[in-house]
Amino acid sequence: MTSPTPDGRPPRPPAPGGGRQGRPHGPVPPYGRGPVRPPYPPQPGYQQYGRPYEEWPDGRIDGGRVLRSVLILAGVAGVITVLVGLLYMVAAPEQYGLADQRTTLPPRSQMNATAPADPYFQAPATVPPPQPSIPAAPAMQPSTPVRLVIERLGVNAPIRSVGLDRQGAIEVPPVGNPNLVGWYRSGPTAGEAGPAIMLGHKDTKSGSAVFSRLDEIRNGDVIEVHRKDGVIAVFTVGGLEQAEKSVFPTQRVYGESPNPQLHLITCGGTYDRTTGHYTDNVIAYATMTGTRRE
Repeated sequence: MTSPTPDGRPPRPPAPGGGRQGRPHGPVPPYGRGPVRPPYPPQPGYQQYGRPYEEWPDGRIDGGRVLRSVLILAGVAGVITVLVGLLYMVAAPEQYGLADQRTTLPPRSQMNATAPADPYFQAPATVPPPQPSIPAAPAMQPSTPVRLVIERLGVNAPIRSVGLDRQGAIEVPPVGNPNLVGWYRSGPTAGEAGPAIMLGHKDTKSGSAVFSRLDEIRNGDVIEVHRKDGVIAVFTVGGLEQAEKSVFPTQRVYGESPNPQLHLITCGGTYDRTTGHYTDNVIAYATMTGTRRE
């Protein structure tokens, strides 16, 4: 027996299965979830993978990616900072205590590096003659010089003593013997303390003479003077000078010296056809640095 409905209509017959009308029977799915789909059956020839790739919803930030980007940028910035610091240290090592204690030499100019060195000594007339780097040997007793040898210039000449002419100048060797060297006998002999003065012609009317190549001599060249006592006085060149005859460096050439000196003099400069003489003198300064026996 059934009870009537409020509106007097007969009640509807129950739905099949005994449940409530309009509701399906069976378990109710959880709240908020749709029906669960069964997994796809495995297909032959394909490997079964895990859950399919899921993209991040719009507006959601990947924290791992941000952290990696920050770390990469920080590493790059650190490397750049280190490189810049190294460049500053290389450019100015003394500011960081890295410079050594050696003295820095000033850079040479390109002109000085490529231009040939001036072979001539230049100084006021009162300045002493230039000295070689080798120390001077002790002075010897006087002995007349007999032969002059300059191997580098091909000079091997006998020596003859000369005095002063009527004008008070040192006599020059006779022109008839171009391979003759004159030694000023009123001065020291080669090997004594002081300057031994020797003269020779540059050329004559017939050709070259004994000192035609004296302007080629250079610092460190060796000159030998054979003496009458059998000793060879060995001199080392300290400098070469070219001076006008009107301003001849008398003090430097003839002045006293505690060391044995040898000063060779010849003509140089321009030949004046009016006077028949050269305008300059070429002077080689040498110091005795050793001796030996013949």
